[in-house]
Amino acid sequence: MSRIDELPDGLDGALNLNASPSSQIPNPSSVPFPIKSKPQHSHDSTPALPPQMESVRSHTADDIVRMMKRTPLFMTSLQDAEGGDDDGENLELEAIRALQYEGTRSEVALGFKENGNEMVKVKRWKDGKEFYTQALGVLHKESKQDLKSNTNQRGEIQKEKKIEEACYINRALCNLELQNYRSTTLDCASTLRLNPSNLKAYYRSSLALLALFKLPEALDACKIGLSLTPNSPSFSALLLKINKQSAALTTREQERARNDSRALQEKRTLHAALLARGITIRASPSPPSLEDAVIHLSPDPLSSSSTLVFPLLLLYPLHAQSDFIKAVPETDALAHHLEYIFPLPWDTAREYITGTVELYAETGKEGGGLVKVGRKVPLLAWLGGGKVVVVDGVVKVNVLLKGRANAWIEELKARRGR
Repeated sequence: MSRIDELPDGLDGALNLNASPSSQIPNPSSVPFPIKSKPQHSHDSTPALPPQMESVRSHTADDIVRMMKRTPLFMTSLQDAEGGDDDGENLELEAIRALQYEGTRSEVALGFKENGNEMVKVKRWKDGKEFYTQALGVLHKESKQDLKSNTNQRGEIQKEKKIEEACYINRALCNLELQNYRSTTLDCASTLRLNPSNLKAYYRSSLALLALFKLPEALDACKIGLSLTPNSPSFSALLLKINKQSAALTTREQERARNDSRALQEKRTLHAALLARGITIRASPSPPSLEDAVIHLSPDPLSSSSTLVFPLLLLYPLHAQSDFIKAVPETDALAHHLEYIFPLPWDTAREYITGTVELYAETGKEGGGLVKVGRKVPLLAWLGGGKVVVVDGVVKVNVLLKGRANAWIEELKARRGR
């Protein structure tokens, strides 16, 4: 026979079957996101959604992602988690931060260190560095009364020292990966003050010094590490790398010294060659940049008996034109070069031919001056003797039409006379 249990008294009141369904809707304050209020002038006739759905619908997808990132469960960085409320505070994050400072000094610092270790495992070097810095900040607090009292003071100090050493050397790794090489050396130095036998400090310091091209210091740190662990493959490989870079640097310095010495010898030889030929040179206050077009000796720059070669600037003042010849030997006459320059591309009347021009070299002296030179006379014949001064390493020659040369020279004299 089936047994029917009696219903308890007051069941009707508990069920409240006459209550409206709306009274059983959850409190709107429990919605996942704040609901944006609609404008007063809105005439939307769409039926109202439940508060939970309305809280999602009133935000864009980007807004929802941004608000979720402020939640500790979904945050990807501390910067995204800042500013949760209207007053700029993230209450959930602040609550977690408050919990981080619960415990003894070593317990709090250990928590930050372990967080840093987790960041390092996934190669988030910047975040890891931040956690290690927070741990060191806790350990360096002057007052010890802000944390729980510690009955075993000596043991606590040793524990703090161990955590401090780990934080310094781990932060050195973060700085090394972030290419903050000077900060790496500073963290390694702090580590060695706590433990002079810390191998990681010598190794990471040596790597940072190598990156800074401080090879003697890098070698010293590496050798100390090798003295502590002679069979270490890491230190042995690092030593080879330092020695290789030191050898390359020595080779470059020797090559630079040889080049400097040769350049000095070439300069002295050139000066002697110009002096022996009676050629005068002078530099202006603002010499032009000629790149590799310079006075030099060829073929042997170290022999004063080699041929002097000059840059040559041909000026056509009657038509405001010019030609530049990079290298003209002292034995060449100007006629040789005029033969391949003429006819000039801008000379449509074909006025400039070898037989219709006169050549005047600028003396380069104060107040100006011109010296007429023959087309078939070698450069050395009129450069030597001191009448012509080579200014800024360039020989300047004016090319004038015979019929108009005198008028231009008189005009030049009058202009310079004023």
